Amino acid sequence: MTQTISNINLSEKLIRWYSTNKRDLPWRKTKDPYFVWVSEIILQQTRIETGIRYYLNFTKKYPNVKSLARSSKQQLLKTWEGLGYYSRALNMHKAANQILSIHKGVFPKDYSSLIELPGIGDYTASAISSICNNEKQGVVDGNVLRFVSRLLKIDHSINSLKTKKQIKKYITEKMSSSNPGDFNEAIMDFGSTVCKPKKFLCNSCIFSLDCQANLSDSVKNYPVKSKKNKVEKKEMSYVIILSQNQKIFLNKRSDRGIWKNLFEFFLIESNNKPLTNELIIENLSKKFTLKSNKIKFIKSVKHKLSHIELKINFYLIKVKNLKSKMYDLSSLKRIPFPRPLKVVLDDILY
Repeated sequence: MTQTISNINLSEKLIRWYSTNKRDLPWRKTKDPYFVWVSEIILQQTRIETGIRYYLNFTKKYPNVKSLARSSKQQLLKTWEGLGYYSRALNMHKAANQILSIHKGVFPKDYSSLIELPGIGDYTASAISSICNNEKQGVVDGNVLRFVSRLLKIDHSINSLKTKKQIKKYITEKMSSSNPGDFNEAIMDFGSTVCKPKKFLCNSCIFSLDCQANLSDSVKNYPVKSKKNKVEKKEMSYVIILSQNQKIFLNKRSDRGIWKNLFEFFLIESNNKPLTNELIIENLSKKFTLKSNKIKFIKSVKHKLSHIELKINFYLIKVKNLKSKMYDLSSLKRIPFPRPLKVVLDDILY
């Protein structure tokens, strides 16, 4: 780090700012580790506005760890539908069952126990233990990394584990022992609402005279980030197969790769060959008795994941009858789909 700036009373300033700028969020009305955990997992890769809606729905359906553990995976994934990163929900299910078996249904709130649960890393364990157990554990998310890297003018990449550990050490040392949870929520809120990625509010920032990046007029240059790996581009083609008797063909994906355990339409593997109607018919004829050879192109959509950019083509065809993997259209409200598939299906049926 460039310097430690020991004369900044980081905790006092942040807590004072937080007392008048604290956002009214439903999970901040409780110190129950279960509800704090649910909020933290949902808010990963999710905007606050969306997170609130899903949090309220999730906690209504699963009001405690026992109800979550007893849920079926399919039911859980349906509740999670649209949030993406579905492994989060599956890890929550594993963690809930582990809490029942190891902790006798009592949700742990100390860092050392939390970090052993599936899907819980340093950030989530630090957040829960500081908020619910008053432990001095600094949280390090994107908002915190951005704020501290500007404050201290850190010239090392925030993507590196070493830098993240240094920032965690710095804020943990700075936080007050009396209210570590408030400190963590304050520093995350401050990064999110004041020290923004682009539209940073330096003129009204309470740290404007302390911030080394601001004093050197170089805020826009921080945080420093290493180059990301090139995003892979992939094309997929799905055929929505509807039968005369109001059924639809669906396939359940495996527990590996993207969209684990979610349902999908008939996937056409073109092996990098141009996808033609003839190729689609050839693939379908091997498994279905076709009503006609009329294939309707619906649309192409782009869907971005953290490591891959998908172009998904959708087609529609009607068949006489489905003999396997057939589902009544009325049952679709209970079946979880990846978001892009769900959106297209809703457009067709509703």
